Amino acid sequence: MSHFNLIDEPWIPVRFPDGTRAELGIRDTLLRAKDIAVIEDASPLVVASLHRFLLAVLYRALEGPTDIDQAKEWFKSGLPADKIEAYLDQWRDRFWLFDEKHPFGQILDFEPKIWRAWTVLAAEHNADNAKVLFDHIDVTRADAVSAGMAARWMLATQTFSVSAGKSELSHTGTAPSATAAMALPLGRNLEDTLLLSLVPQNRAVAAQDLPIWERSADSLASLKAGTERTIGGYADRYTWRTRSIRLRRDDAGNVNLLAFASGVENASKDALDPMLAYRIDNEIGRLPIQFKDRGLWRDFDSLLPDDTRLAPGVIEHAAALTRIAKDRFPRSVMVLGQANNKAKIEYWRMERFALPQALLGDRAIRSEIHQLLGDAEETQKALGKACRGFARNLLSRGERVPDGKDVGKFVEQMPASASYWSRLEAAFHDTLRDYTLERDPDDIRLDWLKTVRAALHDVWAQHAAGVSTGDAWAIRALVRAEGTIGKQLKALNDEIQKYETHRNQQEETA
Repeated sequence: MSHFNLIDEPWIPVRFPDGTRAELGIRDTLLRAKDIAVIEDASPLVVASLHRFLLAVLYRALEGPTDIDQAKEWFKSGLPADKIEAYLDQWRDRFWLFDEKHPFGQILDFEPKIWRAWTVLAAEHNADNAKVLFDHIDVTRADAVSAGMAARWMLATQTFSVSAGKSELSHTGTAPSATAAMALPLGRNLEDTLLLSLVPQNRAVAAQDLPIWERSADSLASLKAGTERTIGGYADRYTWRTRSIRLRRDDAGNVNLLAFASGVENASKDALDPMLAYRIDNEIGRLPIQFKDRGLWRDFDSLLPDDTRLAPGVIEHAAALTRIAKDRFPRSVMVLGQANNKAKIEYWRMERFALPQALLGDRAIRSEIHQLLGDAEETQKALGKACRGFARNLLSRGERVPDGKDVGKFVEQMPASASYWSRLEAAFHDTLRDYTLERDPDDIRLDWLKTVRAALHDVWAQHAAGVSTGDAWAIRALVRAEGTIGKQLKALNDEIQKYETHRNQQEETA
């Protein structure tokens, strides 16, 4: 018997402009998208997956966009409600979460050796092979969860599962974009957000770009033998069957246990994902940008378009659309994802940045911001060199040459570098807001150089204040290390002076 249709039942968590929250089905979410502020969930992985899922629905319902002109027309007139409703009516039978023929996203005849707890779907909760700090759910006695919650986590696990090595079915790998940082430009409402990320694709590709609900379910035999295929398009990528799942519900309609194993192997490793930024590795080639402990802001320039075409397609598309409607330019970009160590998820993250409005002009914004980040990195090298010099001289206590590992450990416990980056991170977010069409880029860099100089000066002064009460060895080590700081401050002062002189000359001739 069919139960819980994702088109009609409430399961997508949204927030309205007045702050109220609700859960909606697919139909109401898309048809009321103009009245919805954002999709909002405690899990960044769920938020990213829901956006990708809704984009897949739109790609199929609208049969496009297949070029920028079609995308601009929809951006001007809004999502075509008639096409969306017609498509959802056509495929309604494929959106039953529980069904005797086509349970959404599942393998109907998968009878596992062991039925597992629902927590295996969520990185945020304990699984039987990975434990999450501060999560006290017992996977052997996990309570049931609602069908809507299970559906959200099922999408998330298909998007973000990493290779774990063991499976009842043939072992397949990681989801196509599981370990990358996904960018999502945020519009004035959910409709704008979706349209900004609805990147055009070739008409022939779009015609064969089938999401999971339009495909025949993979047979259990093929999954056991090892199924592999190439990605057909964006809708296919956004709904990829990374894992073979079958949900089991209790008498109340909630999900208590599930079957869980490997799914379909991705044979097109080099296919581009519109939400990802890339970098070029000299040996491997193009690789997606990932979250690192140091913070994504230090690689923010990778999110901005230029001639290399390595930036996320969604940001390039958002800029192309809003050149005809500057008031709808996305003021911010949300970046979501996770970091892993092989099969172990280390953390998941959601970061939000102001998106430079100057992207709508003809300036090389990526290069400009790359230069700012380069200023910060170069100055940190001087700070790091000074810290290492201080540690080495302090530990030597005369003629003894300290072990390099001891010097490294000492530097790691010094707060100077962490304090330096913390100060600059907050300032960088403010600097991004300065990148309007009207603001002079030289003025922005001048202000940034002053910020970097102040950060270096202040963190070293703080370090010196702590050392000044120490013994003679510490004070001597401090004095020797300060030469490196002095040289970098002078270099920054010289660069600042150039900009100030240029600005004064412009003011005199104005």
